[in-house]
Amino acid sequence: MGFCKFSKFSFLFLISILFVSTAEENARISYDRVSLLSFMSGVVSDPEISLEHWNSTNVHVCNWSGVGCNHERDQVVQLDLSGRSLKGTISPALANLSSLMVLDLSKNFFQGHIPPELGSLFQLKQLCLSWNLLEGDIPSELGFLHQLVYLDLGSNRLAGHIPSSLFCNGSYSLQYIDLSNNSLSGEIPSKTECSLRELRFLLLWSNRLIGQVPQALSNSSKLQWVDLESNMLSGELLSNIVRKMPQLQFLYLSYNDFVSHDGNTNLQPFFAALLNSSNFQELELAGNNLGGEIPSIIGDLSTNLVQVHLDDNLIYGSIPPGISNLVNLTLLNLSSNLLNGSIPPELCRMEKLERVYLSNNSLSGEIPSALGNITHLGLLDLSMNKLSGSIPDSFANLSQLRRLLLYGNQLSGTIPLSLGKCVNLEILDLSRNKLSGIIPGEVAGLRSLKIYLNLSSNHLHGPLPLELSKMDMVLAIDLSSNNLSGSIPSQLGSCIALEHLNLSSNFLEGELPDSIGQLPYLKELDVALNQLSGDIPVTFQASTSIKAMNFSFNKFHGNISDKGAFSLLTMDSFTGNDGLCGSIKGMPKCRKKHHSHLVIFLPIIVSLFATPLLLMFGYPLVLKSRFRNRL
Repeated sequence: MGFCKFSKFSFLFLISILFVSTAEENARISYDRVSLLSFMSGVVSDPEISLEHWNSTNVHVCNWSGVGCNHERDQVVQLDLSGRSLKGTISPALANLSSLMVLDLSKNFFQGHIPPELGSLFQLKQLCLSWNLLEGDIPSELGFLHQLVYLDLGSNRLAGHIPSSLFCNGSYSLQYIDLSNNSLSGEIPSKTECSLRELRFLLLWSNRLIGQVPQALSNSSKLQWVDLESNMLSGELLSNIVRKMPQLQFLYLSYNDFVSHDGNTNLQPFFAALLNSSNFQELELAGNNLGGEIPSIIGDLSTNLVQVHLDDNLIYGSIPPGISNLVNLTLLNLSSNLLNGSIPPELCRMEKLERVYLSNNSLSGEIPSALGNITHLGLLDLSMNKLSGSIPDSFANLSQLRRLLLYGNQLSGTIPLSLGKCVNLEILDLSRNKLSGIIPGEVAGLRSLKIYLNLSSNHLHGPLPLELSKMDMVLAIDLSSNNLSGSIPSQLGSCIALEHLNLSSNFLEGELPDSIGQLPYLKELDVALNQLSGDIPVTFQASTSIKAMNFSFNKFHGNISDKGAFSLLTMDSFTGNDGLCGSIKGMPKCRKKHHSHLVIFLPIIVSLFATPLLLMFGYPLVLKSRFRNRL
């Protein structure tokens, strides 16, 4: 816990070297200079040349990059080398900077352990070592930094238990603790007799913490931000703790093992406890297997609330209409629960909603047409429910909509032409419904589709619209398992970003366009179970990008080689095409055309045999004819 461990001889040697250049500096700044040079010796890589002038005898220490001094310029009070891409280890010599108030080495590549000697920097107010490659335990000595206000050790490789000294013997002025994104284990060490009354931020997410959240945390009544998600914490939701945090704004408890009250059946007490937080803004409870119904008092939470994540739980019952009182909500995620009933039309009053996730529940009834009035809506996911009826025409009003996911329902009717007015749409997935009619050209021509178009497993019929060729940014198109007919337009070769194309299980006929095989990024093609005919174009075999193809159960014919892209395929990709032959394992060999040689040599053979016969029989006849003429 003392000073850096280097010999008195080394120290005197460095002082003697620097004596001339530091003649104008007093003893304290000279001492700090030596400590900084010792720190620099532990840096093995400085790609941005941040420490270039540290070796210069002509540059005052207080002018070194990242170094800050007091007003008298006789003591180093700040060392900020954040984001300099430095590699090496943190020298314990930094502990000799006795007046240091700020130490920030974040966003570098420092390795090794955190020196416990840093615990002797009694003037330190800010310690930030986040986003490095530090490992090992957190030194308990850091708990004796009684002036510390800000501690950030997040996003390293730290392990072991959190030292109890951080929560018990530590600074009473500590306002910020971030130990997130490490591999810390054990329990949160706060005890009843300990209190961090000035604590505003507690970030422990993405560790391996276990046990219950200590009741002593309620003593930190000024907490504004609590993030404990992605651990293995257990016990009932923190009703008795958050009730005493009137300034709470952000609470993240997702992906732990919390349960609701009364044997995981009652969410009411927890939401009631949050009513005391008048400036509450974000709530995340996802992935805890919480049971119970969403209480109606959710609508009485702070109107400052902008995000609610209750997804991936065991919440049942209906969506309470009162939730619409959260008029500033921008994100609502209730997906992957056991919710039933209809989508309350009151949701449409929440005009600031930008993302709505209600997927993977048992919601029924029709999609409220008033959803089209939420003009800021950018994502709507109602997939994997039991919704019926038609897709509302009012969706044409959603000019900001980027992702529309309605797959896995019981929707019927036609695809509304008005969807073509959603000019910012990037994902459209209407698959696994009961939609009928043709694919509207207005929808097929949405140039904004950048990710995928999925209309598979419906009852769509008619030809493939030529407007599909306008999707020059789309990555995947899936129109499989419909009743589509006609030919595949060669213009699909204009979808130059396409990586996945699935047209299987339809009634498509004619030849497969060679332009599709020339798509530069195509990885997967499935045209199985159609009525396609002709040769398989050589462009598919010559493709360097395609890794998976399925031509099975069509009427293709011709010779198939196991070369090029076809070397990755098996007979399964070609089965059900009786006219195909070639060198693919399990495929019939192509017959050699022996008659072709006979056609070439037959005139020669005939002439060889005909000449002697003409000589034997033709010449006497000629003589006889001449004799008769003489008579």
